[in-house]
Amino acid sequence: MRVVKSPSFNDKLLLILKYIAINNPANAKKYKKDLDKKIYALVNMPFKNRQSTHYDDYSTRDLIFKGYTVPYIIDDDVIIIIDIFKWEDR
Repeated sequence: MRVVKSPSFNDKLLLILKYIAINNPANAKKYKKDLDKKIYALVNMPFKNRQSTHYDDYSTRDLIFKGYTVPYIIDDDVIIIIDIFKWEDR
């Protein structure tokens, strides 16, 4: 199984990291590193997170990480990371 990040996810993550880096660039790097660990751990257990409340599909899941929701789709042997957003943005 492999992980694919959508361009939309990458763009929004970059905005979040820039915002965090304003006050502390080291925290932005740590945030990205920790998020990547969580995302790539999905390869071992892709269905361990809850079914998405934003999408009506069994194979779409929500990874919750430090107040942000990262929805992803499990499709055969690929995990597609769709988006990242904060609960108050939706």
